[in-house]
Amino acid sequence: MSRRAPPEMAVIGNSAIAGLIDREARYQWLCWPRIDGDPIFSALVGGPAPERGYMSVELEGLASTAQSYERNTAVLVTVLTAADGSALRITDFAPRFKQFGRIYRPPMLMRRLEPIAGNPLVRVRMRPSMSYGRQEPLRVPGSNHIRYVGETQAIRVTTDMPISYLTEEARFVLTRPVTLVLHADETFPNSIEETWTRFLTSTRDYWLDWVRYLSVPYEWQEAVIRAAITLKLCSYEETGAVVAALTTSVPEAPGTGRNWDYRFCWLRDAYFTVHALNKLGATLTMERFLDYMRSVVATEKGPLLKPVYAVVPEHSLHEWESEALTGFDGDGPVRFGNAAADQVQHDANGSLILAASQMFSDHRLPQMGGQALFHELEALGETAAAMAFEPDAGIWEYRGRASIHTHSAAMCFAGCDRLARIAGRLGLRLREVYWRDHAERIRTAILERAWNPTEGYFAASFDGAGADASSLLLHELGVVAADDPRFVSTVEALQRRLTRQGFLLRYDETDDFGLPDTSFTICTFWLADALAAIGRVEEARELFEQLLARRNHVGLMSEDIDPETGALWGNFPQTYSMVGIILTARRLSHDWDH
Repeated sequence: MSRRAPPEMAVIGNSAIAGLIDREARYQWLCWPRIDGDPIFSALVGGPAPERGYMSVELEGLASTAQSYERNTAVLVTVLTAADGSALRITDFAPRFKQFGRIYRPPMLMRRLEPIAGNPLVRVRMRPSMSYGRQEPLRVPGSNHIRYVGETQAIRVTTDMPISYLTEEARFVLTRPVTLVLHADETFPNSIEETWTRFLTSTRDYWLDWVRYLSVPYEWQEAVIRAAITLKLCSYEETGAVVAALTTSVPEAPGTGRNWDYRFCWLRDAYFTVHALNKLGATLTMERFLDYMRSVVATEKGPLLKPVYAVVPEHSLHEWESEALTGFDGDGPVRFGNAAADQVQHDANGSLILAASQMFSDHRLPQMGGQALFHELEALGETAAAMAFEPDAGIWEYRGRASIHTHSAAMCFAGCDRLARIAGRLGLRLREVYWRDHAERIRTAILERAWNPTEGYFAASFDGAGADASSLLLHELGVVAADDPRFVSTVEALQRRLTRQGFLLRYDETDDFGLPDTSFTICTFWLADALAAIGRVEEARELFEQLLARRNHVGLMSEDIDPETGALWGNFPQTYSMVGIILTARRLSHDWDH
C-alpha cells in the first residue's frame, strides 16, 4: 500500500456547507446540500486517479502554486504560475453575512479566476458525482449555466465564462476575470459581477468583524484565529450541531482499515469545541449547541444517550461501505455512517453538562441559565451518577471489548461536580449537597481503583494496567490536583511510554485493528497542558511549538500525525486538533501585560 500522504488542503465554508481545496485549487471534497450530505466532490477518497468528483482549474505549463487565506477570514486565494511567467489568481469562498436581521449562509460556493500576468492558458473541469460516487449526473447546458442532474438531487453552475469552454473542458486564454457560482438548482436572479462583488465584500466584512471580538491570547494569535474560524466552519448552525471533521474515511494510517466517517456530532468532541470557543468569547456556538442538545435529549426514549448523532439528531447513522469509492489512493474502505452510534459510552452525559455550565456564570450572555435549564441538566446527571462504574467502549470507542474506563468515570464525576457548582450559584443548597455527594463518591472510586502503583500512573480502566493519554485530563476535570504526586507520576510515565518521535499515541496496546501507527494529535496537546500544570512550562512551550510546526500551509491540522515522517493523516480538519491549538495557546501564552 502506498504511503503517499493525503494532500494539503484548505477549507472554505459558511456553517452550512464546506469544501476542501488542494494547493492547485482543485476541489477535493464537498458534501451537498449540507456538511453531512452526498459528497458531490469526492475525489479525496475516489481512488488513485478519480475520473470525477472534483472541480479543477488546470494551467498549461504549471510551475508553482501559492495558497493562503485572506487575513482573518475564510476567503481563500490560490495563485497558479506557469513556466512562461503567466499566472492567475483564484479566489474561493462560501457566502456568509448578515442580511435582513439574520445570517445568510446558502448552499453556495463562489470562485473567481483572474489573470495577473501574461496570457494564462487554462482548462476548467467541473465533474461532480452523485449518489455517493455511484452516479455521473446528467449535464444540461443553458445560456449561462449548466445543470447537473442526479437521481435524487440537482445542482447548478452559473458563470460568465463561455459555457462552451466549460461543457467541452476546452483550453482557453484567460483575458479577463470570470466567475463560477455553484448553487442550488434554481435560476440565479442577479448579475454575476454585482453578486460576486457584494457577496465577497459582505463575507469578508463578516469574518473580520467576528474575529475582532475574539479574546485571543497575546502569543500565537494567528494560529488561534485560524483555529477558531475553522471550528466555526465545522458547526452546522441551522441545528446547532458541531461535527468532528468534515470528511469521511481518510485513513488514520495507511493500510490499517482505520477509516471512519466523522461528519457527525460526537457529544464529547462538541463539548471540547464549545469549551474552546467559549474561552475566546465566541459563545453563540454554545447557545446553539444547547438547542441541539435539547433536541437530542427529546428524541431519546431512555436515560442513555448515544455518543454521536447526525446533524439532524433523528437521522440514522447506519454504517455502510461504498463500492463506488475506493478510498484515498485506493486505501479503503470508504464508510458512510458510524457504528459508534450503537455503542455505550458513559462520558456523553457529562460532556453535555460541561458544555452547558458556562451558561450559569457568563454575564455576557443575553440570557443566562436558570433553574429550568439546571433541572434539565439534572436528568443527565442522574444517568451519569448511575452509570459511572458500568463498563463501556470508552473514549477511543473500542469495538471488541468493554471496561470501566477511567475517562468515562471521570466525565461522570465532572458532570456531577459541575451540577453541584451550578446549584451553589443558584442558591439551591440541598441540590448542591446532593450532587457534591455523588461527585465525591465517584472521585473516591477513581482514585482508589484507577491508580496503578506498579506502573505509576492512573490506568486506562479500573483495576487495569493499560496506559491511556486521556488520563492526562484528570487534573483539568478536577479529579486530582496538579501537584498530587500521583498525577505528576502519571504525566511522566505516560510521556515516557506513549511518546513516539515527540508525538503521543492514544495508547500502546492492541485494539480491534492492531497496534496504532500514528499519534492522535490532541493527545500531544494534552501532554503540553499537563506538563505546564505540573510546572514544566518551558518544556510544554517547546512541545507546543513542535505541534504548531506540523500544521499545513494554511494553519490546519488533521486527526493524526505520522511520528516518522510528520505527515498529517486522518479526517480533516479535525476539530479536536484545532481545539488543542486554542486551549494550549491560552494556557501557555504570556499575558497582555507581559
